[in-house]
Amino acid sequence: MRVLRIAAQVEAVSLALLLANLLTVHTEAVASLGGPVHGTAYLIVILTVRQASPEPAARSRAWIPGVGGLLALRQLRRPRP
Repeated sequence: MRVLRIAAQVEAVSLALLLANLLTVHTEAVASLGGPVHGTAYLIVILTVRQASPEPAARSRAWIPGVGGLLALRQLRRPRP
C-alpha cells in the first residue's frame, strides 16, 4: 500500500505540473521531465492495484489518469462487508 500511496501522489502532482506548464509558459524541459515521471507513476499505480486487489471497482478506478490512483487507494481502504 505504501508504493501505491506514493505512486498515486506522484501521478497526481506530476499531472498538475504538466497541465500548469501547458497553460502558462510551456517550458519544454518541464514537459520532457514531467511526462515520463507521470507515465511511470501511472503504470505503477495500475500494476500495484492489480496485484493488491481483486476488486473490479478498484481496478477500474486505477485506469483514470491523474486521480485514479487516489480513487483506487480510497476504494481499497474502505471496510469490506
